[in-house]
Amino acid sequence: MRSASHIPLIFAPIGHAVCNLVPLTLFGLMLGGPLHAQTWPIGLVAGELRPALKITPQLREKPPEGPGNEVPTFVFGEMITGRTNLDTTIEGDAELRRGKTSLRADRVEYFQPDDRVKTRGNVRISNAGNRFWGPELEVKIDTFEGTFTQPSYRFLSGGNGQAAQIVFLDDQHFVAKQATYTTCERDNEGSWMPAWQMYGERFSFDFDKEIGVATGATLRFKDVPILHWPGSVSFSLSDKRKSGVMPPTIAVDTVSGLSVTTPYYFDIAPNRDATLTPTYATNRGVNLAGQFRYLEPTYRGILHTSYLPGDQLRNQDRWSLGYQHTGVFNTGVSRIGNVGVGLNLNRVSDNNYWRDFSGFGGTSVVGTGLGGTSLTPRLLNSDLNLTWAQGFLTTGFRVQKWQTLQDPASIIVPPYDRLPQITARYARSNVALGGVNGVDWSVDGDFTSFSAASSLTNQANAQRAYTRAQISRPFIWPGAFFTPKLQLHATGYQFDSALTSVGGAGAMSATRFVPTFSLDAGLQFERDLGFFGRSFIQTLEPRAFYVRTPYRNQNFLPIYDSGATGFNFATVFTENAFVGNDRISDANLLTLGVTSRLVDDANGAELIRLGVAQRVRFEDQLVTLSPANPPVTDRLSDVLLGASVKWTREWSVDASTQYNPKLGESESNTLSARYSPSNYRVISASFRRQRLLSEQFDIGWQWPINDLWGDKGEDLGAGRGQGGGRWYSVGRLNYSMLDKKLIDSVVGFEYDGCCWISRLVLQRSQNSITTANTKIMFQLEFVGFSRIGNNPLTALRANIPKYQFLREQSAPPSRFTNYD
Repeated sequence: MRSASHIPLIFAPIGHAVCNLVPLTLFGLMLGGPLHAQTWPIGLVAGELRPALKITPQLREKPPEGPGNEVPTFVFGEMITGRTNLDTTIEGDAELRRGKTSLRADRVEYFQPDDRVKTRGNVRISNAGNRFWGPELEVKIDTFEGTFTQPSYRFLSGGNGQAAQIVFLDDQHFVAKQATYTTCERDNEGSWMPAWQMYGERFSFDFDKEIGVATGATLRFKDVPILHWPGSVSFSLSDKRKSGVMPPTIAVDTVSGLSVTTPYYFDIAPNRDATLTPTYATNRGVNLAGQFRYLEPTYRGILHTSYLPGDQLRNQDRWSLGYQHTGVFNTGVSRIGNVGVGLNLNRVSDNNYWRDFSGFGGTSVVGTGLGGTSLTPRLLNSDLNLTWAQGFLTTGFRVQKWQTLQDPASIIVPPYDRLPQITARYARSNVALGGVNGVDWSVDGDFTSFSAASSLTNQANAQRAYTRAQISRPFIWPGAFFTPKLQLHATGYQFDSALTSVGGAGAMSATRFVPTFSLDAGLQFERDLGFFGRSFIQTLEPRAFYVRTPYRNQNFLPIYDSGATGFNFATVFTENAFVGNDRISDANLLTLGVTSRLVDDANGAELIRLGVAQRVRFEDQLVTLSPANPPVTDRLSDVLLGASVKWTREWSVDASTQYNPKLGESESNTLSARYSPSNYRVISASFRRQRLLSEQFDIGWQWPINDLWGDKGEDLGAGRGQGGGRWYSVGRLNYSMLDKKLIDSVVGFEYDGCCWISRLVLQRSQNSITTANTKIMFQLEFVGFSRIGNNPLTALRANIPKYQFLREQSAPPSRFTNYD
């Protein structure tokens, strides 16, 4: 049987599929029998037979299998000869296709009884996106069993290499002998030498588990051996997790000295994993850290632990514990339903832990170590929260305990523990009450038992019951609103020992009732503007907020959880000058403010916002945090000024000032600006000043150094860098102008070599007024394979605003990515 040159076939374009078409019989060549009828989907359009294609989001990644879904075999060639049901030979630009397998060669011999193909000369075979090419191949098409002599290969996941021989076990498993592996792309096959590659006596590739195992392997970088595994080593063929030893990291800092960390990762289940992280430091000894994570439909959590026996610097055992769990618990009682649960535990062995372990062996108090929610490294919070809600009622139960890490040079007064705290809230909105519609009302309750183990608090422990009832009736019209509100604060204290404060000496209990009335009103005006060829809407939004709270003497009451709110745009339109429930400020004041916004008429984006606000006080504020604080007597408060400009996506500027008209100068200033014209180009700077207290300048950046000599790179998108051979400068500097020194700094360089990235970062952290810890981090990343060295990425992401990784995980490739 002979066939003419190249039989044409009809294929759907990539990204489309053929479906819902009228069958039509055409004649074509199918292996395994004589010419016979084959059914092809063809559409009937205006009396003509045309392929009718229907758009679908993507081609099917896995073709249907089983009876009725057998796929035909198509062949092309300059000459085709064969015997029916026995064999077929294709010569001259030969090509054979079946399903997801495509085979090309100078000569193809197909033996039908055992479904075996023998090829030679410029052989290329592609299976589900994995491609192989070389001089000689023998393989069974359906089972994909066979051998390939001296092939090169490229996987769908991005890895590639060469081998003396490949043995195909099936389409997902094969063995490469005397082979190499790298993720570097081939440019010129005649002279190409990858920047890095792994050499091995034997590679076993498992695409079901997406794991490769190399035996007798050596990793070479720039043709210099840097790692050798005399036994076997496994590695991932994708971003999929797998158990095994992770690359060691080497770190140098001024406290722990030289440290070497070799983590072991356990892929327990799709929703559970663990990491064991032993670290040896020359100045300390051996630290053993661990992490366990779990994720379920109704709860999740993470556990961090570390133990360092006999720390050589402190001559004591050191340990840390961090555990966070959140979720929902089903009580099984229909009237109760679900209860929310939150658990947060953070504990360390001693007061010096925060100073000694700022990132040692995965045991950092802040960051990847304990991972808690403490406000500073010296205040470690542990609490248990239970919440329940039904209808308009929400309740909560909390137990909270603090660990305070004391420094003799800077003593901290420990916060009070809550043992326990019980809260409840019932709230209704827009309801009818007493014949008045549109009423909002709520009742909040809080019972807390405050306890402190430290004598530094110098206050009696107590149980405090607090209730706040409030009612308001908002009136809202187009361009205006008016909201009167009435609040009643009722508080009762029961002290464990008699008070000693002036005005309450000897008291074992106390009560307080404080009413508050407020009026909040505002207007909104709009007008159309046009300039620079664009249309805008400008708003003018004046606002007035009046508060009247009568004076109640509270100076004799202890302070358990209260503090000043500060004076800023977030608090200027609130009733109370304090947070917490131990102080309710007396007030007879009016806050006046106005905001103007410029909005892009085309998309509603806010381009400019300007605001100003000031308080007018009609009476002195007598309630203070302590008797030592003088009353607030100024009739006119400081003036708040704020501005925000986002004229383009590249630029953003924010500024605020608290101006004291009596002194004729500002009490505080903040100014921040950010410029980010594209991916991997960002500069942010900020200036913060508190009069007589602090004055700091902060700048952070990520920018390609190649820009200096005109090499702007390529816009490949986030997570893909900007092309190979590019240098990036990264850093953040925090400078105290009053102290005339750097407080914290992170400075470094990154180099993108396409299939490898190097990073060198210097981090300096201030531990106290006189001491600092300096750390050098160097990392070599083999893209898609592994990282070696001390990982600086966590420090860069935490310190540099809008920092972007040069390589980030993306969607897995389709089998049509390398379609042949």
